[in-house]
Amino acid sequence: MPPAESRSSEAAAESAASSVVTPAKKNLLDFDLPMLEQELASLGEKPFRARQILKWVYHQHVHDFSEMSNISLKLRSELSARYTIALPQIMTQQTSEDGTRKWLLALSGGNAVEVVYIPEPSRGTLCISSQVGCMLNCTFCSTATQGFSRNLSTGEIVGQVLTAARELGHCNADRKITNVVFMGMGEPLLNPDNVFPAIRLLLEDLALGFAARRVTVSTAGLVPGIDQLKEVADVSLAVSLHGAENTLRTELVPLNKKYPIAELLAACRRYLAGKARARITFEYTLIEGVNDHPEHARSLIRLLRQVPSKLNLIPFNPFPGTDYQRSTPQRIATFQKIIQEAGVVATLRRTRGDDIDAACGQLVGRVKDRTRRQERHQTRLLAKGVATPDGGPNRRALEVST
Repeated sequence: MPPAESRSSEAAAESAASSVVTPAKKNLLDFDLPMLEQELASLGEKPFRARQILKWVYHQHVHDFSEMSNISLKLRSELSARYTIALPQIMTQQTSEDGTRKWLLALSGGNAVEVVYIPEPSRGTLCISSQVGCMLNCTFCSTATQGFSRNLSTGEIVGQVLTAARELGHCNADRKITNVVFMGMGEPLLNPDNVFPAIRLLLEDLALGFAARRVTVSTAGLVPGIDQLKEVADVSLAVSLHGAENTLRTELVPLNKKYPIAELLAACRRYLAGKARARITFEYTLIEGVNDHPEHARSLIRLLRQVPSKLNLIPFNPFPGTDYQRSTPQRIATFQKIIQEAGVVATLRRTRGDDIDAACGQLVGRVKDRTRRQERHQTRLLAKGVATPDGGPNRRALEVST
């Protein structure tokens, strides 16, 4: 048996060793091609290795470095020691009666985001999130009531696409996901450091390989972000408008106070400059008695004539605690007719997945809120009688309110 002094030294050494923090492995999904080439250059590797690795990950769906057979054993060992390929974990999944699917994906820090897949005869659209919660507090959006926790990493954004593709039985030859839209939780242009590399991976032939026109970034009107996006990629741009004059739009989209409509339209024109036949999609949620009158439609026509555009009309999707109501079918039809008779392309978005709260404006996820907005919203729900003191919904009151 070793002396007490020796045993004490051994215990101290073991304690010191256990207190050493092992550096966390980097998620390889955080790197687009130029970034990965730079990472591998720091290991003394040639740029073509990055292209090989991307093809293994995104084309062959291999997430174990040891299986990457055209890479040297030495590099495979280094990759395994330094990196991981981490996808979000599915907490729940739901399927709507109309075939829409929604996944709740777990992230670090006790957060989770929602991802929605909308199948149609000619396409399959995946709606992904860019932030946990949202900073912008648009009054007609359920996500806004959840507050804000943090930005998603590039890997967490791309991981949503890879996870959905895996669940859908996706393969390159028979692609179920044909379009990707940044219309889930969060404002994408407030997270450029992670969204822009994710866009590059979506477009990269060695990675996900989507055509630029099949990737859409939706913004509430962050003017500097629109200008930044123009320099990154020629993807489709959608702007959440919802009001054609500043007083109304500021009520619905508070960001309008900082970037009013004239500045927003100027940014849209800059985004389209040099792009033949390109158009901005303006999204307009129709809310009963708020923005759905004929005079609103005529104001909207005058605005839309200033920018090559098309209009996407969206019936409002109610959520617990809101005072807003969906416009009646008759009022929606009248509004659309006025727009179309003026020669403006105006489509009506069919509500999909509302029976599983997967429709536009209904995504909530699970947010470790840093803004205390959840707390304030819960107080309002209690005051209205549409929530119980333990935080759950008052089902009978919700049925009446919606």
